Amino acid sequence: MVRVKPFAAIRPPKNLVEEVACPPYDVLSGEEAAAMAGEKSLLHITKAEIDFRPIPADNDTRVYARAVENFKAWQDKGWLVRDASPCYYVYSQTMGERTQYGIVLCAHTDDYSSGKIKKHELTRKDKEDDRMHHVDIQSANIEPVFFAYKDNQELNSIVEATCKASAPEYDFIDENNFRHRFWVIADQKVVERISTLFNTQVEAFYVADGHHRTAAAARVGEERRKKNPAHTGDEEYNFFMAVCFPSSQLKILDYNRVVKDLGPYDKASFLKALEEDFVVEKKGKAPWRPETLHSFSMYLDGEWYSLVARPGRYDDSDTIEVLDVTVLSRLVLDKLLGIKDLRTDKRIDFVGGIRGLEELSRRVDSGEMKVAFALCPVSMKQLEDIADSGAIMPPKTTWFEPKLRSGLAIHTF
Repeated sequence: MVRVKPFAAIRPPKNLVEEVACPPYDVLSGEEAAAMAGEKSLLHITKAEIDFRPIPADNDTRVYARAVENFKAWQDKGWLVRDASPCYYVYSQTMGERTQYGIVLCAHTDDYSSGKIKKHELTRKDKEDDRMHHVDIQSANIEPVFFAYKDNQELNSIVEATCKASAPEYDFIDENNFRHRFWVIADQKVVERISTLFNTQVEAFYVADGHHRTAAAARVGEERRKKNPAHTGDEEYNFFMAVCFPSSQLKILDYNRVVKDLGPYDKASFLKALEEDFVVEKKGKAPWRPETLHSFSMYLDGEWYSLVARPGRYDDSDTIEVLDVTVLSRLVLDKLLGIKDLRTDKRIDFVGGIRGLEELSRRVDSGEMKVAFALCPVSMKQLEDIADSGAIMPPKTTWFEPKLRSGLAIHTF
């Protein structure tokens, strides 16, 4: 079973939460963060490069030093304040008609190394190194990771009772019109029961979003234990902050692709080449969304097309080969367009489903890209099956929305 514990969060006073809280570090460019950040925004800590002009290059040592200075300053000024005792927290997010309720807790780095915290994506060393240094120099998890776990009815009941018992500590709407609410669970009996339920009944966590932050936290824990001859495994550096949601409440959005060129093909020859592996049908100028497994939509030269993979071009018995991202990568991106590595090839980019099909057509119509492909999203069941098998999804397969708001809680060690 997983190992978790409560923690005494550092977090903003109720009247400052909207000024302090911000999007995660990796969804904004430096320029976007600089334009968004107010005086008290946590972006001055998570993306401290915005305090410099011009914005420095990645891994500039001045940025890490400024982040440490700002974190201390935010506490000195009372913009971030530590809770009096270890607590669990409930964090709910509402997007349209759907609300998901997560428990904010500390997970143990040993569960990552042992495989109880299950990943489904590879990480990039440069991004992992950056987050590791940020965690290590701050001795803090400034931003949480996003985990899923298989539903536990008693935990669901505790969360429901918590939300009904009192008004939330925080309740605000962000710039995307998503609602964020946050409750504190300080009652010692409830805290102990939550710990017992996770530690005895929850077999695994699944990384939904935050693979680099999870890997970085585990590496920091490993490095610190090497330097501590008296290491026991209970030290605070062994734990890192996560928001954990029941799988049934989560929805994965599509993660689509745009490509700069058609490689060796012109439009006519590309459409002809596609017909070897797909049934190709023109759908017109209105956005068209795929609705069934192994079907895709394509936007090319002002027109939308349906692509349906022909029988024998996929393997529904294999957890990876059944994925539409695999089918598209193998039969189109690799076979026809010569894109071998989705993580490094500069000819391809990725568009989260939250932006809609219109973003695909916009990027093609602008001349920036030549062709766009939309896919059906994977399911939580597919994600869990792949993670359980130890397999790795192709890059840029899952898009979770809403993103966790940074600044509602911080864990220090």
